[in-house]
Amino acid sequence: MQDWQRFSIHHGIEDGHIDKALDLFWQAFRQKLAPVMKPEDKAQLFLRRVVDPAHAISAVSSDGDLLGIAGFKTAEGAFIGGTLSDVCAIYGLWGGLWRGILIETLERDLSEGVLLMDGIFVDSDARGRGVGTALLDAIAGEARMRDLRQVRLDVIDTNPRARALYERCGFVAGYVLELGPLRHLFGFRTATTMMLQV
Repeated sequence: MQDWQRFSIHHGIEDGHIDKALDLFWQAFRQKLAPVMKPEDKAQLFLRRVVDPAHAISAVSSDGDLLGIAGFKTAEGAFIGGTLSDVCAIYGLWGGLWRGILIETLERDLSEGVLLMDGIFVDSDARGRGVGTALLDAIAGEARMRDLRQVRLDVIDTNPRARALYERCGFVAGYVLELGPLRHLFGFRTATTMMLQV
């Protein structure tokens, strides 16, 4: 049995953890992304093509297992980035075009002085043991290191557990985006912007 209580925080993702990181990402965001990115094998190919480990912070157990990731986005790149050409390279021209348009509706713009989070997720076996809190603390530290004043994330209405964690860590709710008819496609009605002063 692994000692989930003991873990360390690392900048980036080790090469040997990339596959698990992408598996955990897909598990965490499948409900929201699968309608646009299916079939799953192509979604995995796309994620592997666009992942940037340098834009992530990882939590690793004392025996070397990846427990969770907090991704972020800067002007230099994003944990899960990519362009329309990346989408088309995996899904073909027509499949890439309509997917690219829909994915764009979920994109968030960078703001001056703000570190934009690009997803946070923890292995289900390691939840409730402080991993998420430690990752959020590390993200706040990343923002301070970059001389940024705030951290921003967005949380959907179908994830109250995540919102409760963010609130415990000092994030404050702000603008609420109504998805409108696209809620039927993505499976959530609203996304709330939350900000942390660092």
